Amino acid sequence: MAKKKLTKGAWTKNDLQLLKKLFANNATTEVSAKLGRPNEAVKKKASRLGLRKTKKYMKSLGRS
Repeated sequence: MAKKKLTKGAWTKNDLQLLKKLFANNATTEVSAKLGRPNEAVKKKASRLGLRKTKKYMKSLGRS
């Protein structure tokens, strides 16, 4: 079974815009799938950019 090839390396301007748009209100796994990047890479980049999930999103997961 072949896995889908994930993007590695530099983040494009479009990748960063999409990450900033989607990260706060979507599951990280969904964002990583849309970007075609590993889940851990998305988490690290979001952290470095200071991006956080919204309180509303966290509450929808049962977290506060």
